[in-house]
Amino acid sequence: MSNYEQLKKTAHLSGANATFVESLYETFLTTPDEVPDNWRQYFQQLKDNDQTPDTPRLIVQDKFQILSKLPKGSSDSGDASAKQSAVNSLIGAYRNSGHKDANIDPLNFRDRNTVIDLDYRYHNLNDSDLDEYFDVSTLFVEQTQMKLRDIIAYLKDVYTTTIGAEFAHIHDIKEKRWLQERLERFAHKPKATPAQKREILQNLVKGEGLEKYLHTRYVGQKRFSLEGGESLIPMMDHLLQKLGTNGSKEVVIGMAHRGRLNLLINILGKLPANLFDEFEGRAIKENTAGDVKYHMGFSSDVETPGGNLHLALAFNPSHLEIVNPVVQGSVRARMERRKKTPGAGSAMGVANEVVPIQIHGDAAFANQGVIQETLQLSQVRGYRVGGTVHIIINNQVGFTTSNPLDARSSLYCSDPAKMVQAPVIHVNGDDPEAVVLCAEIAADYIFKYNKDIVLDLVCYRRLGHNEADEPAITQPMMYKIIRSHQSTLSLYAEKLQAEGIISASELTDIQNAYKAKLDAGESVSRPIPTTKHNSEAIKAWEQFAAQDWATPVDTTYDKAALVALAKKTFGYPDSFTPHRIVKKLYDTRIDMSEDKQPCDWGFAENLAYATLLEDGYLVRLSGEDTGRGTFAHRHAVIHDATTGESYTPLANISPNQPSCRIIDSILSEEAVLGYEYGFSQSEPNALVIWEAQFGDFANGAQVLFDQFIASGEAKWERYCGLAVMLPHGYEGQGPEHSSARLERYLQLCAQNNMRVCMPTTPAQTFHMLRRQMKQSFRKPLIIMTPKSLLRHKLAVNTMDDLANGKFHEIIGEIDALDTATVKRIIFCSGKVYYDLLEKRREQGITNIAIIRIEELYPFPAKDYAAQIRSYPNAVEIVWAQEEPENQGSWRNIVHQLTQHNPSQAPISYIGRPESASTAAGYAYVHNKEQAALVEQALNISDKHS
Repeated sequence: MSNYEQLKKTAHLSGANATFVESLYETFLTTPDEVPDNWRQYFQQLKDNDQTPDTPRLIVQDKFQILSKLPKGSSDSGDASAKQSAVNSLIGAYRNSGHKDANIDPLNFRDRNTVIDLDYRYHNLNDSDLDEYFDVSTLFVEQTQMKLRDIIAYLKDVYTTTIGAEFAHIHDIKEKRWLQERLERFAHKPKATPAQKREILQNLVKGEGLEKYLHTRYVGQKRFSLEGGESLIPMMDHLLQKLGTNGSKEVVIGMAHRGRLNLLINILGKLPANLFDEFEGRAIKENTAGDVKYHMGFSSDVETPGGNLHLALAFNPSHLEIVNPVVQGSVRARMERRKKTPGAGSAMGVANEVVPIQIHGDAAFANQGVIQETLQLSQVRGYRVGGTVHIIINNQVGFTTSNPLDARSSLYCSDPAKMVQAPVIHVNGDDPEAVVLCAEIAADYIFKYNKDIVLDLVCYRRLGHNEADEPAITQPMMYKIIRSHQSTLSLYAEKLQAEGIISASELTDIQNAYKAKLDAGESVSRPIPTTKHNSEAIKAWEQFAAQDWATPVDTTYDKAALVALAKKTFGYPDSFTPHRIVKKLYDTRIDMSEDKQPCDWGFAENLAYATLLEDGYLVRLSGEDTGRGTFAHRHAVIHDATTGESYTPLANISPNQPSCRIIDSILSEEAVLGYEYGFSQSEPNALVIWEAQFGDFANGAQVLFDQFIASGEAKWERYCGLAVMLPHGYEGQGPEHSSARLERYLQLCAQNNMRVCMPTTPAQTFHMLRRQMKQSFRKPLIIMTPKSLLRHKLAVNTMDDLANGKFHEIIGEIDALDTATVKRIIFCSGKVYYDLLEKRREQGITNIAIIRIEELYPFPAKDYAAQIRSYPNAVEIVWAQEEPENQGSWRNIVHQLTQHNPSQAPISYIGRPESASTAAGYAYVHNKEQAALVEQALNISDKHS
């Protein structure tokens, strides 16, 4: 009779048996055939009668609901039952808390306090029970019964040696059981084969060998050495091989400095000779700013049992984890190209042709906010990438030499990953075989569950943060241990020599052969295929290498086709019931397409996307509330008023159209903008737009603008066509809802690195967006988008303006003024133009011309000068703006206004005075300031009081 039958017949089932019943139920949910028939029938009956939760998770009341319904047996075997229950609790304790007692620190510097839950005596067992047999059917072992002492030894071997696995925080029981099985079955399988061990050894030789070579050849130069964490090399090598075997075709890697050069040479196949040129200052490219060697990216192909695997290491500045969302966006773009984008619960392998690997530092993973933001994207619609492998190079000392007690508040540096229920596997870096096993588990996990997993490679840093640091100054105790600690290679080589797998002379031969290749500057990585399978992507970018800004861009569109397209853009299925406001809006937009009403902003913008989709470009727009639009002007995504279902007309224009995704993002600026930058950088034939809810909030992502968008091409020769929409305009909404900080973007402009525009009409937006894709190059586009102008009675156009027009860098005077009588020329941008125009018309002023500069960078110097020449009697030129004098355009374009002025007229500023804040917080003050600057610009003598 099995223990299950024994328990059912004899045990007095109560709370003491809850753990046992739960473990049995978990088995039923994942592998019902392993559960005895009577229990399986009972659990199935509970499910069929809706007496268990919909999700495979037992909460406390459900345990006792099950227990209370089980038939009560005699209490003769109550003691045996209680002991079995205690054993099951012990198993659960090791599974849930074994990581706390695991030997994961190669320095043994970690405070390992044995957790009381792992003491069998704590579970109502004693020494006399050690030789008693207990049921172990919930363990993944061959036998059904084991002695208690053997159970404990087995659990210690699985959960408290050099691997410490955390998965108790995962809600999905199937996932937990899968992880338990992978770890527990391995404990009774043969370890690595001799051939695999030799391969691990060779990778350790590479990892250590490169660092020693660079240390002696380039004394004192920064390289952010991997010494102490050399197991990263066998981990990455095995991970990539396993991913290729599983079916991956591309891998995109993001990482900071530590170990980057090692990875470039030993894994990605960069030629050592090229790295040496960088160390020696010979790798200089003309017309580029360049970057330090440990920021540079690289791409190559590597052979795997599943075919060639393309590798791309993303370029990364000295901003720690900021590359994380950039990599995720790049992966998503590559998935779109392959038409293999993941959804919720993707089938195994569907979403994993492209895999991101993020390599982190321990202090950065625990503390950088962009980590949490990026993790939050992992299972959100529109941002899923089918699972990311996170590897933490855990120095245990932070990024410099801070005290570990000051590094974080959480127990582990990996704890942020728990918020997305990612499993975390801590592994001792001095056990490279365990490291390789963890890499294999990670590769299989993301294929099975399409979710993130974290490998915490617990190691140490033999040298300081950089090679000039002396870490013992602040960490004397740790570095006393480190300096007497054998390297991972030395320890592993001794182990293999003891096993008779390799001799000391063979090790020396391997080391000498590796050094000889370095001396020759030859490749030391796995074989690199001669033909790269991503050549189509390379060709897609090559066409944008020429940058001729002067060539006119045709953005016109056949009017009849535009009218037909409008009916699709603002249509929906007959079965769909939009909100009455949206229905009225869509009906109005159909009228606009038929010239029954003027075209407004939302109409023109949506139609621009529709035309680009028809032209074969992918469209991707994301940000907070972009589907509707923060100011309710877009309504590109509509919702059924009766069912709540959403519908995107732009995604349903034609059967074979490119992808169109309008995404309401999570409440994040930094990660979402980084994601969209990465997407745009990887797909040239996509209009990718990030929209800030208010332009003011973009400062939460300033590092992306500074280090990637503005300078990525100059540093790394990486083109990007990302468009950024930043709502901007002074309507009295206060300091954080007025200014998109235009001055910051203009300050970043140089060498034709991007465009900065402030369109004032719907047609301008229509043609500007079309130009972004129709031009022969890819540059970032910063758009100061409007708020109140979205519904301004003067900010309208006709269908002819859209069909037959173009984007005007400057829009001249629109009223019929006598040019000979104009004495003052006002140049301005944005909303203030309409304030000036309305006031001038109200006052009947005819000797002041108002001209809009719609593209502030590159500055339209020729058109600017031509406008001035058209008013030969003007004696004053004024720049008028809403922003304070130290903000906005003025100080960043005054040199352009002056340099390209063909007249003798002086140029002066009119606007708000300098201010530490962007805008007044009181509407009364705002209105007073606005009226004053308008009247001053128009030279109205009766000043506003």
